[in-house]
Amino acid sequence: MTAILELENVSKSFGALKVTDGITLSVTEGETLGILGPNGAGKTTLFNLISGDFRADSGRVLFGGEDVTHQPPHRRCRSGIGRSYQVPQPFGAMTVFENLVAAASFGTGTSEKETYAHAVEILRETGLLAKANRIAGSLTLLDRKRLELARALATQPKVLLLDEIAGGLTEHEAAELIEEIRRIKAQGVTMIWIEHVVHALLAVADRLFVINFGQKLAEGEPSAVMNDPEVRRVYMGLEV
Repeated sequence: MTAILELENVSKSFGALKVTDGITLSVTEGETLGILGPNGAGKTTLFNLISGDFRADSGRVLFGGEDVTHQPPHRRCRSGIGRSYQVPQPFGAMTVFENLVAAASFGTGTSEKETYAHAVEILRETGLLAKANRIAGSLTLLDRKRLELARALATQPKVLLLDEIAGGLTEHEAAELIEEIRRIKAQGVTMIWIEHVVHALLAVADRLFVINFGQKLAEGEPSAVMNDPEVRRVYMGLEV
């Protein structure tokens, strides 16, 4: 299988604190990679290094075989790296539809008018079409999460980064979101998903990558990783 995204020995420090320490990973086209780790392990920093929000101190980020380590976020987005944020960040005073048009236009470099049909289709897929004219700041948490997902999809990503998108939702709401993510996966979109709602991640992920103190703790098939004694001790607090 062809690797669409690769990190080679990537590190990032803030002062004396090394948040990402020599991470190497590879994600193949169409794969869903789940990222696990305790709070403060460096998971979101890893996403920021992939998306370009942070610049790596050392190592390389390769996307589609191209070295994008020094590319700014907008260049990476237009190349096909889309992301959601742990705390939804819509334009609160704009409508749901306007949020999608803005994401699609700036994320793909096309005119607003050219994005309309695509924006409507994404709203339909994410269950937001009936709320297209609502002000984004008035949405419930579930619909803000859906909008965050929709905005990322509007950029037409080849790789979609999901940062704790199920966090804070009820069991029923999380189940609805899981089904939507499954549909995205079925369309062939490569995904990397950070999540603390483990059952949600296990329902979709092909492979797990566990981080602790900025370093890889484990990697592999989900059931094998979840049964790893060190993962159970570090992540779930279980002595095996």
